[in-house]
Amino acid sequence: MKTYALEIGPKGRLHWVWAENPEHEAGFSMDTALVQRLALALERGEWHALLHLGAVELDPALPPSLAFGRAFASHYMQALCAMPHITEAWQTPPPLPLLPPQEVLQNLLQSAPPMVGAEYLQQEVLETWWQHLHLAACVEMAEANNQLGPWLHSKHPSWSLLGRVCFHLVENKNNPDMPFAFMATYAAGLGGQFSGQTSGHVRAQHQPLAKALQDHAGAGNQATLLALLEPIHKASEQCAWLKTLVDSGAIFHPMAWTPQEAHAMLRSLPQLEASGIAVRIPNWWQPRQPPRPQVKLAIGERAAGVGMQALLDFKVSLSLGGEPISAEEWQQLLAAGDGLVPLKGRWVELEKAQLEEVLAHWQAVQKSADDGLSFLEGMRLLAGASGLGKTSEALPSTSTPWFTLEAGEWLKTTLQGLQNPENSQAVDPGPALKAELRPYQRLGLQWLHGLNRLGLGGCLADDMGLGKTVQVIALLLVVTAMPTAGPRPPHLLVLPASLLGNWETELKRFAPSLRVWVAHPSAHMGKAAAVQAGLCAHALAHCDVVLCSYGGLVRWPELLALPWDTVVLDEAQAIKTPGSQQTRAAKALKSRVRLALTGTPVENQLGDLWSIFDFICPGLLGSDRDFKAFARRLAGGGNGDARSDASSGNGNHNGNGSNGRSNFAPLRKLVQPYILRRLKTDKRIITDLPDKTELKTYCPLSPVQASLYQNAVNDLAEKLNHVDSPMARRGLVLSFLMRLKQLCNHPSQWLGDGVYKPEDSGKFLRLRELAQTIAARQDKVLVFTQFQEMTAPLAALLQAVFGRPGLVLHGATPVKERKALVAAFQDEDGPPFFVLSIKAGGTGLTLTAATHVIHFDRWWNPAVENQATDRAYRIGQKKNVLVHKFICKGSIEEKIDAMLEEKASLSKNILEGGQEVVLTELSDQALLQLVALDIHAALAETD
Repeated sequence: MKTYALEIGPKGRLHWVWAENPEHEAGFSMDTALVQRLALALERGEWHALLHLGAVELDPALPPSLAFGRAFASHYMQALCAMPHITEAWQTPPPLPLLPPQEVLQNLLQSAPPMVGAEYLQQEVLETWWQHLHLAACVEMAEANNQLGPWLHSKHPSWSLLGRVCFHLVENKNNPDMPFAFMATYAAGLGGQFSGQTSGHVRAQHQPLAKALQDHAGAGNQATLLALLEPIHKASEQCAWLKTLVDSGAIFHPMAWTPQEAHAMLRSLPQLEASGIAVRIPNWWQPRQPPRPQVKLAIGERAAGVGMQALLDFKVSLSLGGEPISAEEWQQLLAAGDGLVPLKGRWVELEKAQLEEVLAHWQAVQKSADDGLSFLEGMRLLAGASGLGKTSEALPSTSTPWFTLEAGEWLKTTLQGLQNPENSQAVDPGPALKAELRPYQRLGLQWLHGLNRLGLGGCLADDMGLGKTVQVIALLLVVTAMPTAGPRPPHLLVLPASLLGNWETELKRFAPSLRVWVAHPSAHMGKAAAVQAGLCAHALAHCDVVLCSYGGLVRWPELLALPWDTVVLDEAQAIKTPGSQQTRAAKALKSRVRLALTGTPVENQLGDLWSIFDFICPGLLGSDRDFKAFARRLAGGGNGDARSDASSGNGNHNGNGSNGRSNFAPLRKLVQPYILRRLKTDKRIITDLPDKTELKTYCPLSPVQASLYQNAVNDLAEKLNHVDSPMARRGLVLSFLMRLKQLCNHPSQWLGDGVYKPEDSGKFLRLRELAQTIAARQDKVLVFTQFQEMTAPLAALLQAVFGRPGLVLHGATPVKERKALVAAFQDEDGPPFFVLSIKAGGTGLTLTAATHVIHFDRWWNPAVENQATDRAYRIGQKKNVLVHKFICKGSIEEKIDAMLEEKASLSKNILEGGQEVVLTELSDQALLQLVALDIHAALAETD
């Protein structure tokens, strides 16, 4: 089942996609006629289609992302119609309407639904969209000969301002028995000074509706009069009070009204405005939030306990606009009738049955929570996430306007510390951390430490390359150094097997004082299972940090049985499948604090979000089944049954993403304290980053690679004993160095079988993992290899990840085609990846569309690699470039990389003619030591 959806590109560009059941659209199906209308609008362009959503499609239920687009475009239409100089005969396009107030924009951002690219949605993006919408509107108005009235009416009757009937309701304080006055008028024209595109005080001139009978007397004006009165007759079919006025003819005369009559009109505003009637009412009445006495709920003034086990106090009271209602005032309310009643010198709406039901419900909750409300339930209630907790399910949704919730002092302070870590106490790991944290990384450490101190879980979702690893290592140093009453349990880091080497290396580099143990067979080769179990028990008693793969959680049951201080899941998207064995094992771990690390935006896929939160904050989002039902309700049901008041045209859209049907604000508010996400595109971050960040990506060897590699080393050792000349020896060494390089890439490259199974190569598996993250970020990547024969297998692997083909360039690519390949890649909507042989593509090309550069195999010459990197990192590049250098653990690649690190000052001389030439001159012993396989470091299972 296909449907339209909106996606946001890294630069904030809006994309319309036609996809098969996008997960973030909650299973919506679209009416065929609606699809056809949208397709027709899209023929003109994406902004004309968005304008069509906000100006025309006010009634249909829409998928969440389209509903969000409609809400934004509707705000533009409202701003356009509110401009005072709009007239029937506009000669030039109107100026750009003012943006909605800040709070409206913030509401739009806060309540945006999960959608691809949601992390790029910022106020600056909305401001750019506003300008694009206006340009599209100006084009359409010009095509309508700048007749704005007919153009607005052609979109939807709600937008037409002139020639409309207007109902006026005002207070009449001089008459206590009839304290309101009503009058019907119509906008006969514009008054004031008007000239061209500028105006003085142009306002609609309202005349009593009775005057319309005079102005349109005569047979020639009968059609105009009928068109003017048609909205009244339409509304009277839905409003009994209005039908009475129409039938009696009283609608044409001013009237004094009782509070009950005024209330009947106020409650009919949606029907009146949907019929095309303009309404002017006292400013104290807001149709979506009229003044009402409410039950006030205060959660968490104090707390007992810490973390997820904390109990919060819960208080219930009555208030009006934040002011407490006294017992005497409450009795006055009970004695009053329903409708509009006076309270504290103002008119308020009262429905006694509703208010009493709500009060009784929350008083019962208060009584049942005498010992305290659970932390999870308190957070759900505060976020308005009804349906995930038991206490809020007992009340119908119609009861929501009759109560308010607010955080008490303790809970408010706690949440502020998590949402604004810059205001919390600074944390310093001291000299134990062998790195200098950047300012945003220090904030990340403070946020992580705040969670740790409270015993809460969290998800550090910083962009790739912003240093999640060093922030976590700093936290482990801080926590390990904290005094405890007894021995502190060790910390557990769970990660893909391909990252074991990375983490082990980074821990040794940044935190050498931490005692680290790797719970993986590759680190304990030759040990029998019983010996491994004993080794495990001994190591756990004498270490600070344990590294384990996801598959290791199943192989090492001891890890599941032990208590841990902090458990960290790296690449936490690995647990996005709730029913998998490794996901169940991860969630069975016992720990004081749970953290998840991921560079993939969790807010884009609801299923991933639930699974990660089921680990870090178990129970917060309810069960999988409850959460799916909750998400469907936020999305508007997903079944097309939701009714809409969007067509009311009252200008009071609440910015919730889809005119009241789709509102993900409760979910975002609920999870926000537990997610910290910073983007490279954030100006507050990018100014503190180097333009180019180089990352070493350590890859294990598969068992097949390790076996072939060891055979090659043995073969070289034997043949070195039989060479008869320096020239023959040099040729032998060069051939074996090439063989080892090929084996590190993939066994199929050496064997020549053309199979290239990803699981047979640690590099292929790591490239796939990295590409998945890059694809989720909608970034582009360059992949360099020195072997032309590797370009096709790499392109095939990447195409499977990105879901569409990329580009390939090598020595056999005709020169005349290269310009077209570069232009295609540079296009924002062009192919997402480019595989290049380093000789053919390492110089002369400008490929600044890429923000990632991957050196799949090492040239062993930094100058050549840097030239290739500079295809992306050059003039015109406005983003941070991440450079990933793949290195096979325990192989010649790691040893040569270490040699270059240790002798950086000599690297130019060493590598001037190519590393291989220098290596041929090593002694047999030195050469064999260089190529020898460290099986413990190299071999890792592909979990």
